[in-house]
Amino acid sequence: MTAARRKFTKDATILIARTDPFSGMKPVFPILLLVISAWCQSPGGAAPATPQTTPASNSAPPSALDENAQKAKALLEQAIQALGGQAYLGIRNRELQGRTYSMHHGQSTSGGVQFWSFTEFPDKERVELTKERDVTELFIGDKGYETTFRGTHPMDDKVLSDYLRRRKFSLDVVLRTWVNDPSVALFYDGFATAAEHNTQEVTLINSKDESVDLYLDSETHLPIKKTFTWRDPVDRQKNVEDEVYGNYRLVQGIMTPWDVSRYFNGDISGARFMNSVAYNQNLDPAMFDPNSGYNPNKPSGKH
Repeated sequence: MTAARRKFTKDATILIARTDPFSGMKPVFPILLLVISAWCQSPGGAAPATPQTTPASNSAPPSALDENAQKAKALLEQAIQALGGQAYLGIRNRELQGRTYSMHHGQSTSGGVQFWSFTEFPDKERVELTKERDVTELFIGDKGYETTFRGTHPMDDKVLSDYLRRRKFSLDVVLRTWVNDPSVALFYDGFATAAEHNTQEVTLINSKDESVDLYLDSETHLPIKKTFTWRDPVDRQKNVEDEVYGNYRLVQGIMTPWDVSRYFNGDISGARFMNSVAYNQNLDPAMFDPNSGYNPNKPSGKH
């Protein structure tokens, strides 16, 4: 077996080992089996001969796996450019204001709550709830705090773990971190329909075999939907979480979704509708300190 064939077979074997043929999510599995079989069963067990006078005669031909990854990479780069390119990648912080809704089995559990969200990348977020802004959720690194009229207390473990999971698989983390990680494998999965849009699907799999599926609009290249799965540590059941992005508007050179819907195992679980968005503002560091006593309603606490 030639060196080129050994490399191709190794690459394809790794891909097959990381692909669940019964999930229905990775159509490249049967294609790879056919390609490997055809290559390995060629006459004499060797790759087709190439002219000895060609300087590149000893280089391996591009494999189907390489071409697939290049296609996925190109689509992800198009998505980043559609979002604003360097303006998007250079976001330091973000302010959102709007109304948030929580859902249960697809039905709203309330009439919605006003919210203000302040994110300092990569790992700080402050969320102020209610018209009075008197309920606060604060996330700093891997810690979380909740402030109510009873004072400030550590976040409930389940609420914190759910938040950290969503942040780990967030669109911003995937497009600003995963894409540039050489240990992350990229796969182009073809055309698909997502949120009534014609899209192209790209899958990213990190070194821990955690995966994210992105659905990119075929015309605008903007992200329309993001999906990731995780297994519950208690009952070991697999859960699927989706986010759908809509009503994109240009804000400070950055294409921004003003409507974001979240789904859990196929049922809508929450939605955010933005009234205002701003980037790279001068945020008060005190708002990310759980012990600062920061109050957005006091003149000294304004930002």
